Amino acid sequence: MNLENQAFAACVVATVSYLQSLKRRKRKTRNRSCWTKDWLLRRESLPHKPLVNQIWENNSADYRNFLQMDDPTFQELLQLVTPYIEREDTFLRRAIPAEQRLEATLRFLATGRSLAELKFSTLISPQALGLIIPETCQAIVQVLKEKYLKMPSNPEQWLAIAQDFEDQWNFPNCGGAIGGKHVCIMPPPNSGSYFYNYKGFFSIILMAVVNANYEFIFVDVGKNGSISDVGALEQTEFHDRLKKGTLHLPSDTQTKFGLNFVFVADEAFGLQTNVLKPYPQSGLNHERKIFNHRLSRAKRVVDKAFGILSNRFRIFHTTINLRTDKIDWVVLACCVLHNFLRRKASVAQASTSAVDNSMEYTGEDDKWTSLEPGLLKGHADQARQNREKYLMYFNGDGAMERQNDMMV
Repeated sequence: MNLENQAFAACVVATVSYLQSLKRRKRKTRNRSCWTKDWLLRRESLPHKPLVNQIWENNSADYRNFLQMDDPTFQELLQLVTPYIEREDTFLRRAIPAEQRLEATLRFLATGRSLAELKFSTLISPQALGLIIPETCQAIVQVLKEKYLKMPSNPEQWLAIAQDFEDQWNFPNCGGAIGGKHVCIMPPPNSGSYFYNYKGFFSIILMAVVNANYEFIFVDVGKNGSISDVGALEQTEFHDRLKKGTLHLPSDTQTKFGLNFVFVADEAFGLQTNVLKPYPQSGLNHERKIFNHRLSRAKRVVDKAFGILSNRFRIFHTTINLRTDKIDWVVLACCVLHNFLRRKASVAQASTSAVDNSMEYTGEDDKWTSLEPGLLKGHADQARQNREKYLMYFNGDGAMERQNDMMV
């Protein structure tokens, strides 16, 4: 090939390459049809904000239902989170105010609506909501966790919790009830069965320890739903500190009736030195039924706490369609808000009557499986002896009035 033909071929190749690059560039830089929709920019003048103001001015009960808290509580929370969620106006557009950011987040938690649906009631685009809600949840956790979701750090604080269990549930020396809840999620792409649980849906696990007043004193969220509750518990900071003895629990000389300090759990968890679980269904006698019933009454506080949490924040009745790291902040925010509202809100705002069962025995608590997970090495005998001591106490000096009649 002569030089002239070589030059022509090179020119053709260069031209084709240039045209292809222009085509790709044009495909990548498609002009945005609009920065944002005009009606979303007029959120201050459209019906949403005036409607919220009307509800606040004329019906306090509806306002509580709207945001799951009364106005003084909302204003207190707003003041706390504003420094973390407030944004400055730019030359192109005004920033969404902190008040509307918090309102949108609370509505998302209270209703469980998708971001596309929430757009019409908040007048904020789904894209913006996808950023605002996790950021606001993170801010809520940041400002409230230290005061409203803090695990006891010394024996005196643990004994105060134990006193509540004894006064309300006739169970002495109890530091909390342990339980787990599966939070339904939309699985991440290419995650396979990693989040698929034994109940037949995709989830992450919320592990919690709850006091006698249905308040969370420890939560851990984010473990994939395919593992068991006991497997999720073993991966938590609480279990690690319990195993190492660094929870600063009361010693046996500080507890009552010669019994050790314990946490209560259901049959899914392992019997440990400081964790009591019910006796298996097989081989139950009258005394063991009494023990199971007394343990169940104390353990039910964690189930009721999850019930109150789900009734207040309907997001737990839906499939949460966010990234898993964002879901963690959403769930944590719900837990800390749960404690915040139980202490701040008026009596019965959480509709606890819907989840509180009768204190009398109904026969429904005595449903234990025959499976008993293995005990911790070196502590099996001690764990069994501790449970036997509680059994003798509940059937002796610590017997409740009419408990024998309930077991007939």
